[in-house]
Amino acid sequence: MPDSRPGPSPRVVYRPGEEGVNAYRFLTSIVLPRPIAWVSSVGTDGVGNLAPHSFFSVASAVPPVVTFTSVGRKDTLANVVATGEFVVNVVSAAQLEECNATSAEVGPSVDEAALLGIAMEPSAVVRPGRVAGSPASIECTLHSTVDVGDSVLVLGLVQAITVHERVLRAGRVEARELDPLSRLGGHQWGRLGEIHDIRRPRPEDVLPG
Repeated sequence: MPDSRPGPSPRVVYRPGEEGVNAYRFLTSIVLPRPIAWVSSVGTDGVGNLAPHSFFSVASAVPPVVTFTSVGRKDTLANVVATGEFVVNVVSAAQLEECNATSAEVGPSVDEAALLGIAMEPSAVVRPGRVAGSPASIECTLHSTVDVGDSVLVLGLVQAITVHERVLRAGRVEARELDPLSRLGGHQWGRLGEIHDIRRPRPEDVLPG
Protein backbone atom coordinates (compact mmCIF):
# COMPACT_ATOMS: atom_id res chain seq x y z
CA MET A 1 0.00 0.00 0.00
CA PRO A 2 1.24 3.51 -0.68
CA ASP A 3 2.33 5.53 2.33
CA SER A 4 -0.48 8.02 2.99
CA ARG A 5 1.34 9.80 5.79
CA PRO A 6 2.12 13.46 5.07
CA GLY A 7 5.70 14.19 4.11
CA PRO A 8 8.00 16.29 6.25
CA SER A 9 7.16 19.97 6.38
CA PRO A 10 9.66 22.52 5.09
CA ARG A 11 12.25 23.60 7.64
CA VAL A 12 13.02 27.17 8.58
CA VAL A 13 16.71 27.87 9.24
CA TYR A 14 17.71 30.23 12.04
CA ARG A 15 21.36 31.20 12.40
CA PRO A 16 22.58 32.50 15.79
CA GLY A 17 23.91 36.00 15.42
CA GLU A 18 21.58 36.97 12.61
CA GLU A 19 19.24 39.88 13.24
CA GLY A 20 16.06 38.85 15.00
CA VAL A 21 17.30 35.35 15.95
CA ASN A 22 17.11 34.65 19.68
CA ALA A 23 19.06 31.41 20.11
CA TYR A 24 18.24 31.20 23.82
CA ARG A 25 14.51 31.11 23.14
CA PHE A 26 14.88 28.40 20.51
CA LEU A 27 17.22 26.25 22.59
CA THR A 28 15.06 26.42 25.71
CA SER A 29 11.98 25.55 23.64
CA ILE A 30 13.66 22.58 21.91
CA VAL A 31 15.95 21.07 24.54
CA LEU A 32 13.21 19.81 26.84
CA PRO A 33 12.05 18.75 29.27
CA ARG A 34 14.92 20.17 31.35
CA PRO A 35 15.33 19.02 34.96
CA ILE A 36 15.61 21.77 37.52
CA ALA A 37 18.45 22.27 39.97
CA TRP A 38 16.88 24.26 42.80
CA VAL A 39 20.22 25.37 44.21
CA SER A 40 20.65 26.47 47.79
CA SER A 41 23.87 28.23 48.73
CA VAL A 42 25.14 30.67 51.32
CA GLY A 43 27.37 33.71 50.94
CA THR A 44 30.47 34.52 52.95
CA ASP A 45 28.26 36.97 54.88
CA GLY A 46 25.99 34.12 55.96
CA VAL A 47 23.03 35.16 53.78
CA GLY A 48 21.29 32.21 52.14
CA ASN A 49 20.30 32.02 48.48
CA LEU A 50 17.80 29.75 46.76
CA ALA A 51 17.33 29.84 42.98
CA PRO A 52 16.28 27.48 40.16
CA HIS A 53 18.63 26.59 37.28
CA SER A 54 17.24 24.58 34.38
CA PHE A 55 20.55 23.82 32.63
CA PHE A 56 21.23 20.86 34.93
CA SER A 57 22.53 17.31 34.51
CA VAL A 58 24.91 14.57 35.66
CA ALA A 59 28.49 15.02 34.41
CA SER A 60 30.15 11.91 35.85
CA ALA A 61 29.25 8.77 37.78
CA VAL A 62 32.73 7.88 39.06
CA PRO A 63 33.40 10.18 40.79
CA PRO A 64 29.81 11.39 41.12
CA VAL A 65 29.62 14.90 39.66
CA VAL A 66 26.57 16.99 38.79
CA THR A 67 26.54 20.17 36.79
CA PHE A 68 24.40 23.26 36.39
CA THR A 69 24.91 26.39 34.34
CA SER A 70 24.68 29.93 35.62
CA VAL A 71 23.34 31.91 32.69
CA GLY A 72 25.15 35.12 33.49
CA ARG A 73 26.94 35.66 36.78
CA LYS A 74 24.16 35.12 39.29
CA ASP A 75 24.21 35.26 43.09
CA THR A 76 24.28 31.47 43.23
CA LEU A 77 27.51 31.40 41.26
CA ALA A 78 29.14 34.03 43.45
CA ASN A 79 28.26 32.06 46.59
CA VAL A 80 29.44 28.72 45.21
CA VAL A 81 32.76 30.11 44.03
CA ALA A 82 33.33 31.93 47.33
CA THR A 83 32.40 29.06 49.66
CA GLY A 84 32.91 25.94 47.55
CA GLU A 85 29.59 24.35 48.57
CA PHE A 86 25.99 24.08 47.37
CA VAL A 87 22.93 21.81 47.42
CA VAL A 88 20.79 20.76 44.46
CA ASN A 89 17.19 20.27 45.60
CA VAL A 90 14.70 18.38 43.44
CA VAL A 91 11.55 20.40 42.75
CA SER A 92 8.38 18.36 43.14
CA ALA A 93 5.13 19.35 41.44
CA ALA A 94 3.72 20.57 44.75
CA GLN A 95 6.52 23.15 44.93
CA LEU A 96 5.86 24.86 41.60
CA GLU A 97 4.76 28.22 42.99
CA GLU A 98 7.54 28.33 45.58
CA CYS A 99 10.24 27.47 43.06
CA ASN A 100 8.97 29.94 40.49
CA ALA A 101 8.91 32.68 43.14
CA THR A 102 12.60 32.12 43.90
CA SER A 103 13.50 33.00 40.31
CA ALA A 104 12.81 36.68 41.03
CA GLU A 105 16.01 38.73 41.02
CA VAL A 106 15.88 40.24 44.49
CA GLY A 107 19.59 40.88 45.09
CA PRO A 108 22.32 39.15 47.11
CA SER A 109 21.29 40.67 50.43
CA VAL A 110 17.92 38.87 50.38
CA ASP A 111 17.46 35.28 51.52
CA GLU A 112 14.76 33.96 49.18
CA ALA A 113 13.74 31.09 51.46
CA ALA A 114 13.26 33.43 54.42
CA LEU A 115 11.47 36.01 52.28
CA LEU A 116 9.01 33.47 50.87
CA GLY A 117 8.60 31.31 53.97
CA ILE A 118 10.18 28.22 52.41
CA ALA A 119 11.22 25.82 55.16
CA MET A 120 14.91 24.90 55.18
CA GLU A 121 16.78 22.34 57.26
CA PRO A 122 20.45 21.58 57.94
CA SER A 123 22.22 19.52 55.31
CA ALA A 124 24.05 16.32 56.23
CA VAL A 125 27.53 17.40 55.11
CA VAL A 126 27.74 20.90 53.65
CA ARG A 127 27.04 24.30 55.20
CA PRO A 128 24.15 25.47 52.95
CA GLY A 129 20.82 24.11 54.13
CA ARG A 130 18.52 22.03 51.98
CA VAL A 131 14.83 22.62 51.17
CA ALA A 132 12.95 20.63 53.81
CA GLY A 133 10.07 19.77 51.48
CA SER A 134 12.26 18.67 48.57
CA PRO A 135 11.90 14.90 48.04
CA ALA A 136 15.63 14.53 47.31
CA SER A 137 18.71 16.70 47.62
CA ILE A 138 22.29 16.40 46.39
CA GLU A 139 24.94 18.02 48.58
CA CYS A 140 28.04 19.11 46.70
CA THR A 141 31.44 20.70 47.02
CA LEU A 142 32.77 22.68 44.10
CA HIS A 143 34.73 20.55 41.63
CA SER A 144 35.42 23.23 39.03
CA THR A 145 33.89 25.92 36.86
CA VAL A 146 34.13 26.43 33.12
CA ASP A 147 33.45 29.76 31.42
CA VAL A 148 31.31 29.26 28.30
CA GLY A 149 30.43 32.49 26.55
CA ASP A 150 28.25 34.60 28.84
CA SER A 151 27.59 31.63 31.13
CA VAL A 152 29.51 29.54 33.66
CA LEU A 153 29.30 25.75 33.91
CA VAL A 154 29.48 24.69 37.56
CA LEU A 155 30.56 21.14 38.38
CA GLY A 156 29.84 19.82 41.86
CA LEU A 157 31.43 16.78 43.48
CA VAL A 158 28.63 14.89 45.23
CA GLN A 159 29.25 14.49 48.96
CA ALA A 160 25.83 13.24 50.07
CA ILE A 161 22.45 12.32 48.59
CA THR A 162 19.45 12.57 50.90
CA VAL A 163 16.08 11.11 49.92
CA HIS A 164 12.74 11.13 51.73
CA GLU A 165 11.70 7.57 52.60
CA ARG A 166 8.31 8.08 50.97
CA VAL A 167 9.85 8.22 47.48
CA LEU A 168 11.90 5.02 47.92
CA ARG A 169 10.86 1.56 46.79
CA ALA A 170 13.28 -1.27 47.65
CA GLY A 171 16.11 1.20 47.99
CA ARG A 172 15.49 2.86 44.64
CA VAL A 173 13.91 6.22 43.89
CA GLU A 174 10.42 5.85 42.42
CA ALA A 175 9.90 8.48 39.73
CA ARG A 176 6.15 8.79 40.32
CA GLU A 177 6.68 9.48 44.01
CA LEU A 178 9.48 11.94 43.29
CA ASP A 179 7.06 13.75 40.95
CA PRO A 180 9.73 16.15 39.62
CA LEU A 181 8.95 19.31 37.73
CA SER A 182 10.79 20.26 34.56
CA ARG A 183 11.18 23.45 32.58
CA LEU A 184 9.85 23.81 29.06
CA GLY A 185 9.94 26.82 26.75
CA GLY A 186 8.85 30.31 27.71
CA HIS A 187 6.91 30.35 30.97
CA GLN A 188 5.95 26.67 30.73
CA TRP A 189 6.69 23.94 33.27
CA GLY A 190 6.13 20.21 32.89
CA ARG A 191 5.37 17.09 34.92
CA LEU A 192 6.04 13.42 34.31
CA GLY A 193 3.85 11.94 31.64
CA GLU A 194 3.62 8.31 30.56
CA ILE A 195 6.55 6.19 31.76
CA HIS A 196 7.90 3.33 29.61
CA ASP A 197 9.94 0.57 31.30
CA ILE A 198 12.04 -0.96 28.51
CA ARG A 199 15.14 -3.13 28.99
CA ARG A 200 18.31 -1.99 27.22
CA PRO A 201 18.98 -4.42 24.31
CA ARG A 202 21.93 -6.82 24.35
CA PRO A 203 24.29 -6.84 21.34
CA GLU A 204 22.74 -10.10 20.08
CA ASP A 205 19.33 -8.43 20.09
CA VAL A 206 20.34 -5.91 17.45
CA LEU A 207 23.23 -7.43 15.50
CA PRO A 208 22.35 -9.51 12.43
CA GLY A 209 22.42 -13.27 13.08
